Amino acid sequence: MNLIAAVLFGIALIHTFAAKSFEKLAHRSKHHSGLLHLLGEIEVVFGFWAFVLVCTMAFVVGPQNAIEYAESRHYTEPLFVFVIMIIAASRPVLETVKGLVAVLARAMPMRTAVARVWLCLCVVPLIGSLITEPAAMTLAALMLAPLVFHDGLREWKKYAALGVLFVNISIGGTLTSFAAPPVLMVAATWNWDSAFMAATFGWKAAIAVFINATGVTILLAKHLVDKPSEVEKAGGELPMPIIVAVVHLLALAGVVYFAHHPVIFLAIFLFFLGFTKAYEPYQSPLILKEGLLVGFFLAGLVVLGGMQQWWLQPIVSGLEPTALFFGALFLTAITDNAALTYLGSLIEGMSDAAKYMLMAGAVAGGGLTVIANAPNPAGVALLRGGFKDGAISILGLVVGAIIPTAVAAALFLMFIP
Repeated sequence: MNLIAAVLFGIALIHTFAAKSFEKLAHRSKHHSGLLHLLGEIEVVFGFWAFVLVCTMAFVVGPQNAIEYAESRHYTEPLFVFVIMIIAASRPVLETVKGLVAVLARAMPMRTAVARVWLCLCVVPLIGSLITEPAAMTLAALMLAPLVFHDGLREWKKYAALGVLFVNISIGGTLTSFAAPPVLMVAATWNWDSAFMAATFGWKAAIAVFINATGVTILLAKHLVDKPSEVEKAGGELPMPIIVAVVHLLALAGVVYFAHHPVIFLAIFLFFLGFTKAYEPYQSPLILKEGLLVGFFLAGLVVLGGMQQWWLQPIVSGLEPTALFFGALFLTAITDNAALTYLGSLIEGMSDAAKYMLMAGAVAGGGLTVIANAPNPAGVALLRGGFKDGAISILGLVVGAIIPTAVAAALFLMFIP
């Protein structure tokens, strides 16, 4: 069964790289465009193959064992990402953040559009250390979409911006011990608190985020046009009452605070849904579809990834610190970085140097692929409409993320504690 699971995991990885090809076939097919379009949705890939795994398991080892395995997985992270995406993308939260970004952009000594893009690629990922990475990804993607990810910009420059966004989100959450999924997996076991994270990883990550954001903003600068912000041009919408914005922000803070307690944050989410219905004139449509697709993707990764420990853990435990860094950097691209650090937390007697290298490699490589970091599927769901054929090429993402990944890796390797 382990071998079958590994094969299906490999097929799922290949499927993610081929997803854009399915989208192209869907546009040409007359009779099966619906099925091909479904298979072309990157967010569907791992959920689909997880379903295949459970069905295969039911046939090979029995239905009861398959059900027990599926129920033994922990789905807190998929549920959390689903909830935080929807709340962070709600109009009151988004308008509040856009307003703050607009104020900062006008105060900076550069064109407003350039300043906004830089803030979305630099400051918002670092704020992810407080509001969590999935929330930062949602806010940054929604604000960048009309500025960068549109038909007027060449594809390779969009992939450069996407690569920087994904890498910066992955490393930008390392200033605290609770915002980045790979850090959460080991913080309690290794006694890493927020002060340790900021001193050991955070300041290096902040420098890398600054360099990456500045470089790609310079690349994009001549294509960025100053336009009225969404808040400024929303003349046809009712003014946002302060109390509505405050309730939404409190819901966001509550979900972040109770991120490890699905019963609590789901209760907050249900209250939030009721509140948005009660104050519907001040709301925009909630991104329920995008949130559900991302949750489905991550849940599928949980099911498929749960049976990869037998070959991943020997690799992680058998490498020297420097080799472990590069091994983690590579393995993160083909598996979730949180799963990778979790496997590391199970290894007895791991040295401090090995722990540092594992974490550094895992977060540095978190922007290379869609599955490398939990917030990445959220970014794909929100930004794919700005790319050709409405789909993001995984190879294009890898190429776009290489330079910012190298910058992050260099900072982590240059200042080893």
